[in-house]
Amino acid sequence: MTRRHFLSTTAVLAQPSPVRFVGITVMPEWIQSEGIDGVLRNLISRAKATAVVTSPYVMEPADEKTGSREPPIDAGAGSVRLLDRTLWGKRDLFVRTAPSFAPSTALYRGLRYQPAPPTELTRRQGGLVKDFLVEARRRGLKTYLQVQAAIPPGYRVQFGGPSEEDAPRLPDGRIPPRRLANNGSLASPAIRAYTCALLTDLAAAYPDLDGMRVDWPEYPPYFLDDAFLDFSDHAKAVALRHGLPFDGMREEAVRAYRALHGGLTDAALDRARGRYGLLALLGEYPGLAGLLRLKALLVEETLREFRRVLPPSMALVPNAFPPPLSLASGMDFARAAGLVQGFSVKLYTMHWPMILRFWAEALRSANPQVSEQAITGAVEDWLELSGLPGSRRIDDYRYPEPGERHPVSDAAMRDKIVQARGQAGSTPVYALAHGYGPVADFERRLRVAYEAAGRRVWINRYGYLSDAKLNAVGRLA
Repeated sequence: MTRRHFLSTTAVLAQPSPVRFVGITVMPEWIQSEGIDGVLRNLISRAKATAVVTSPYVMEPADEKTGSREPPIDAGAGSVRLLDRTLWGKRDLFVRTAPSFAPSTALYRGLRYQPAPPTELTRRQGGLVKDFLVEARRRGLKTYLQVQAAIPPGYRVQFGGPSEEDAPRLPDGRIPPRRLANNGSLASPAIRAYTCALLTDLAAAYPDLDGMRVDWPEYPPYFLDDAFLDFSDHAKAVALRHGLPFDGMREEAVRAYRALHGGLTDAALDRARGRYGLLALLGEYPGLAGLLRLKALLVEETLREFRRVLPPSMALVPNAFPPPLSLASGMDFARAAGLVQGFSVKLYTMHWPMILRFWAEALRSANPQVSEQAITGAVEDWLELSGLPGSRRIDDYRYPEPGERHPVSDAAMRDKIVQARGQAGSTPVYALAHGYGPVADFERRLRVAYEAAGRRVWINRYGYLSDAKLNAVGRLA
């Protein structure tokens, strides 16, 4: 961080937000299960919330063959997760969804991707979403919808995805064999056109919203392979339009990819420890700087298109990976700040050991000659997702059980919000905390997030917020 950024960051943090903002993500199934009044009484009376976000779908129970697990499995690592609040009497179940509204088919005419059609479930219960938003606004809450940026049809992260021609590509042209986020290429004109049509459609269907929260308008770097995206033909067209040497970038990325997949030694990883060591390592592959710039341009163009189609009265608030993962995802807070009305920076701390494990396993599998300690030390330094003293083995990185404290320090969480705020300048940064985990640890993580962001926090999500956790949120007031 430069001295100028340090000074601007400390100045921002010295001035807390004049208005307290506490938003909670309430997926529609909870409105269906607990009722509009039951949910709103919990948000307002217990949690003292000031805002709510939901999504434009409705849900019903299904079986394993016809549905997806709720809560999500997260590439197998999150199979231990259970809901805090029972959903139709269960803490985990299989579900299917339908849109909560009737899409305007004219907006999607001629597009590669089409919205999911209304079903009998839409007709029976779809109106609950609008009724909930109207009533929440009447009771004084700010109201938002959340959609996916690059996973058509976009209503929910677990349902949908791009066609093969719109998938992001590795430097050698492959689609990554394993991904958690089924995002398409941000450079795909077809995906951009669809999401812009969806935002236009939703703004008309729910005209009184305060804003749209857009999830994953970036390249989520859960796996090491994700850091090497995107070399699709769509991305090449954008790179050439901006004068970037795409073929040279690709050659450098192939060379770096091969070095990480078979060319490592303990000594090389020891030299790459810390920020200086990582910068020295990246200096051997200068073309990777072009890849980072390309990703930032793709995120910027995507957000610019979204902002263009939304009414001026509706805020655009992208969800974002925290620094330094934001470098790999493409979310350049300084570059995007002029296009959005805020950033929700994710502190999904149950994911952090999972990400460390995914990266460490990839390096270990490709470099069996390297010690575990060298690999785990390097990924912790590079990704800054622990902040805890001591060294670890790869098996120590695991998704925490519902009753386990999340293995991250207060400083690691705080630093990410501080860095994002320093880059975003006057554009608000909301810490996006997660409700999963035991009550005491949730309260610890929430307080760090709330204070670091200057009293601006979103909490994901209502299904993990027991009454005790809702009361803990209320105590922040």
